[in-house]
Amino acid sequence: MKNPVITDEQTLEEVINCLEKYLPVHTQGDCDQRTVFEILIRAASAGDSVENTCRILQDAPCGSDIRYHPDKYNDMNELESNICKALHDRLPPRIYKGRQAVAVDLNLIPWYGKPSPAEEPYICRSQAKVGTCSFCAYATLYIIRKGKRITAAVIPVRRDDTDVAVITRLPDRISPLNLRIKRLLIDRGFFSVPVIRWLKAPDIPFEMPVVVRGKKGGTRQLLCGGRSYETDYEMKSQRYGTVTFKIRIICVYSMGRYGRQGITYFAYAVHRIGLKLRAVHDDYRKRFGTETSCRLKNTCRIRTSTKNPVVRFLFTGIAFILTDIWVRLIWEFVSLPRKGGRLLFHECFPLKLMLTFLRQAVDRKHQLINAVYL
Repeated sequence: MKNPVITDEQTLEEVINCLEKYLPVHTQGDCDQRTVFEILIRAASAGDSVENTCRILQDAPCGSDIRYHPDKYNDMNELESNICKALHDRLPPRIYKGRQAVAVDLNLIPWYGKPSPAEEPYICRSQAKVGTCSFCAYATLYIIRKGKRITAAVIPVRRDDTDVAVITRLPDRISPLNLRIKRLLIDRGFFSVPVIRWLKAPDIPFEMPVVVRGKKGGTRQLLCGGRSYETDYEMKSQRYGTVTFKIRIICVYSMGRYGRQGITYFAYAVHRIGLKLRAVHDDYRKRFGTETSCRLKNTCRIRTSTKNPVVRFLFTGIAFILTDIWVRLIWEFVSLPRKGGRLLFHECFPLKLMLTFLRQAVDRKHQLINAVYL
């Protein structure tokens, strides 16, 4: 029989070592640090709450004992720094060598209820979704290389933060990597005069979808004709003034795909992009994988009803750390080195299998309940 390349116990050790190194928590008594992290990992791998996880395990502490320890994290800036360090530590080797494409995205997690004065700064308003207009917002930065998308930084967005402040903070968090940015692939939510002006000032190459506005004028008037083209456009804002930049209009013939016929227009704001006219659309499509990363993050995020923004960010950060560790484990163990780059076998170790490994390893130690007594 062949020896396994990775086991569930090994997977659990990798995760716990990372959390103990960058997110240590002081404990006393029978509930030691390792037990706290095992329960948090079990809850994250099942997409469950801490309370229910403690109920279904025989040898686990009660839920209030476990929840007491995450509440010790009270410094948002320090937690943000430590989570980013944990993400950097689990990047595959050489993933950030050379000049890389970097994607910036905004993640919104629904918030319900009336926030307290301490919680209100971290609650952002946005378009209604799943029954609320209030969200906990987190900005993420991904490195895109050879089809791999790795989360390199995640920061909480405060209500008073401007888009420029968010765009500025993200590159600061990856400065220890000495990463050279080839171009920024930015979410359409950042399409505004201040952001474009700020990106053009230091001459940063970027691609950003244009928000189509107006009935006949505005950016909508650019969506015409049957051929792709590039043009200069001046965007005006009563509050922030004007900025001029280049827009590429890409015409794609649907030919019945997605139930559409005729021409579909895609508009991108670009700066210092050396790609051919049509290649911008194909290049930006690489960023769409970041949406998949967000969905993967949601599968391993601890469910909670706490209103503490620091704890909520901690649980979100653990989810991003788990997905980065998954990519690292595939790179190190479920791959074969070869000339021209490693051959990765993603189908042998999907994220759901890694989460199953984590649950199995924790359940083996703490034992699932198998009977109910009155």
